[in-house]
Amino acid sequence: MSTTTRSSTTVRDRRSGTTAGLRRRVGAVLAAMTVAAGVVACSPADGPQTPAPVTVEPTIESARNAPPAPVVAPTWPLTGVAGEPAARPAIAVKVENTAVARPQVGLEQADVVWETVVEFEVSRLIAVYHSQLPAEVGPIRSVRPMDPLVVAPLHGLLVYSGGQPGILAEVAGSGVQSISHDAGAAGLYRVRGRSAPHNVMGDPQAFLAAADAAHSASPGEQFAFARRADVATAAGAGTPASSLTFSLSAQAKPSWSFDAGTGTWLRSEGSTPATAASGARLSAVNVVAITAPHPNSPYGAQGGAPVPTYELVGSGEAVVATGGATVTGTWSKAAADAPLQLFTADGSPLLLAPGNTWVEMIPAGKGSLTVG
Repeated sequence: MSTTTRSSTTVRDRRSGTTAGLRRRVGAVLAAMTVAAGVVACSPADGPQTPAPVTVEPTIESARNAPPAPVVAPTWPLTGVAGEPAARPAIAVKVENTAVARPQVGLEQADVVWETVVEFEVSRLIAVYHSQLPAEVGPIRSVRPMDPLVVAPLHGLLVYSGGQPGILAEVAGSGVQSISHDAGAAGLYRVRGRSAPHNVMGDPQAFLAAADAAHSASPGEQFAFARRADVATAAGAGTPASSLTFSLSAQAKPSWSFDAGTGTWLRSEGSTPATAASGARLSAVNVVAITAPHPNSPYGAQGGAPVPTYELVGSGEAVVATGGATVTGTWSKAAADAPLQLFTADGSPLLLAPGNTWVEMIPAGKGSLTVG
């Protein structure tokens, strides 16, 4: 009996010891958790911690490629027509315009033609060639005092038959190279079939061959051109027009009519259609009317008749006809060797359409233009 009782007691004691140990271990764990909770509860930040902000610098490329420059197609300087200009000088030729001189040779290929009034109230032409070179040009006549003012900005060649000593001195002082028939220049000759003095003709290729080193470069742009006809100044700001009637003098009364089919102005001498010796109708994309003082020069002609000139250093009124429209503006020329520039009423450059140009020089106070 006693043995059995001791065994039962021992078992209970062991069980009791095991249970007590387990309880002690669980209590220790709970105490540790309580301490940890207390530490968290007592931290300075009461709640979730917000992380410190982080600044991220942007990545910047140390160098960027510059945008490509816009490609601008080259143009011929005296016409504004697209193309690669030839490296050759402009050739200005003094061409007669009396009835016995018509039809002129090569006039339809000029980039620019200036019509001026000389003595006896007749007109003469200064035909300027660069983008095209005719095989022959003429009839060629003598130089006049307004010619150096017109051609000096070209810094090229001036071709004429001869001239008075005083006028020749003005040509020499203008910076252009003289090509004179009277001086024996190559490329000038007389032809049969025309009476003297209306029969001096010239070969533009021979003139180019005679150009010296100081007069071999292409000319600069003389007028400002739009890139296209539809954005020329007259196209956007002009007044519709179909005819231009000039009275430059009692003997010089050119007129122009707009031809919508070709987009050009067709020239007439009075009411007679003007043609070149080739049969081509004389025409212009732009007709520019310049009004300028027209005083007598110190030089005299046959019988003592005064030789007039134009005062072109300064400014004055201008009318430009392009397409089927005209626009009024002003002209300005800062110096004898500076180009004559055109401006709108607000002072902006007056843009011509690409193509050839005729300039009609109206004597101030004596000549007129009627736009129809």
